[in-house]
Amino acid sequence: MKEKPYLNPYLAGVLLGLVLMLSFVVSGTGLGASGSVATLIAEGVHAVTPEFAKGHAYFGSYFDTPDDAHHNAWKIFLFAGMLVGGFLSGLFSGRVRRDIEKGPNVSPRRRLLLALAGGIVLGFGARLARGCASGQGLSGGAVLASGSWLFLMAMFAGAFAVAYFVRKQWI
Repeated sequence: MKEKPYLNPYLAGVLLGLVLMLSFVVSGTGLGASGSVATLIAEGVHAVTPEFAKGHAYFGSYFDTPDDAHHNAWKIFLFAGMLVGGFLSGLFSGRVRRDIEKGPNVSPRRRLLLALAGGIVLGFGARLARGCASGQGLSGGAVLASGSWLFLMAMFAGAFAVAYFVRKQWI
């Protein structure tokens, strides 16, 4: 299959805004990827050791509703939908292939280790900030939460500052 061009970024932004608005209308809450992963982990811990999960300082907050209802379980479906939707999008646009994108001076092993390290730091930061770029930035910014706007400014400033040190991985 021939690779198709990317969607116009302005159109993609408008479509993302409409999906975010639909999320608020249908579910009463915005989007957020890190919450999905945290919920999946909490549900997994609860499936193995329910009493430990309920009594744990972090995991217990996922099960504090009346009748022990798993009120965050819908986020697991959001996570699954992102994985399936992303794969189908890549498949239909001809972008699915076995490849490791990297700079010419970086080995595949080093690229994967850097990606893993970046993912760990990103995940830790998202939980520390109580949300990721989509949850804190998009959803919080859409409702004009001042903390979310501060998060976005700090995220872009931090990325700009770190880019100088990691740019050699791509040159």
